[in-house]
Amino acid sequence: MKLKKITATEVVVPAKEGTVNSASLDRPLHKISTKGRDAWTQQFDELPKLLLELEWEGGLVGLGELYRDHDWETVEAVSASLLGRDLGSFSLQALPISPCREYDGFECALWDSLAKAHDLPLVSLLGGVVQERVLVGAWTGHRDVGEIPELAKRFAALGYRHLKFKCDLDDDVTAWCAAIKEAVPGMKVILDPNERWEFAHEVRARLRTLEPLGNVLCLEDPLPRWNLDAYRELRAHSSVAIALHVSLPYLAHGQRVSDAIVALTHGAVDGFNINGGLAKFQTLSHVAEAAQLPFWHGSELDLGILEAMYVHQCAAARFCRWPSDIFGQLVREHDLLTTPLRLEPPYVYLPSGPGLGVELDPVAVGAHTTRREVYA
Repeated sequence: MKLKKITATEVVVPAKEGTVNSASLDRPLHKISTKGRDAWTQQFDELPKLLLELEWEGGLVGLGELYRDHDWETVEAVSASLLGRDLGSFSLQALPISPCREYDGFECALWDSLAKAHDLPLVSLLGGVVQERVLVGAWTGHRDVGEIPELAKRFAALGYRHLKFKCDLDDDVTAWCAAIKEAVPGMKVILDPNERWEFAHEVRARLRTLEPLGNVLCLEDPLPRWNLDAYRELRAHSSVAIALHVSLPYLAHGQRVSDAIVALTHGAVDGFNINGGLAKFQTLSHVAEAAQLPFWHGSELDLGILEAMYVHQCAAARFCRWPSDIFGQLVREHDLLTTPLRLEPPYVYLPSGPGLGVELDPVAVGAHTTRREVYA
């Protein structure tokens, strides 16, 4: 079964109004510098996403989705290297693609293809299901404190038990958490400064006021990641759990699987946020399991194909116990799937059927398409 055609469709899917930041706060969230623009100067939904359809002899089609801000030259080069190859010739653990932001999208499409060819759900290629449903949390960006009580109540009414915020030094996170404790006493909070609290004394000052509230599940990446000794000292300073985000798609930041091992040897973390492709994510999940530490699946506020892949990954991961960042339905105008993932907060359920178990909605894709290329 040879690969005869690759269709690459670029889409831009906006966020729903009011789902990211307060209207009064202009805080772009794209962390990676791109095309001459600095990090934190573009909103995530301004950047395009790329959908892949790999068509094989016999008509089988495998689906993939790239992370935002793809490079078309790389897409064309990778496509040229794959066309004409037999599906059975690929080693899923070591695809013939050099490390790049585009790797995971092609990997997703190839795994989906192979699973469909054998009439298996993709999770079977990861060793099988260890949890049928995956814990997920609600998400928002930066918020004015006056909006917090209503926001928390709305998510709680939907069934969510956890709420994750983006935050920097300008945000009064203690006021946020106090407002949530009063509005929804049982809700837990994840705070994600994305390394932007900068200095250990700034983190300690916040932990002193957050700890008595008792509703912070964890603090993710509070400081620059190189300073793991300071991470260890924060763990000694407070009972608030410290998590490290190991994001393998952040090649520009040099993140690697070994980052998790280094963090463990420093005694720097209580758990992880992990995201990456299928093979490398499973490697990281096994590192966390060996260390007996919980983790969750991270995201880049993705569309339906990647989020379906995430559910399969989490379903095969025994220690994926913290709420995963699978919340595209909350934030994006459309996931571009014919049937959305089954989301019953606080859980998302594994799709049924071969491969990823999802299909693209051609009408929704067409409505959001900005460019399409066919390689054959």
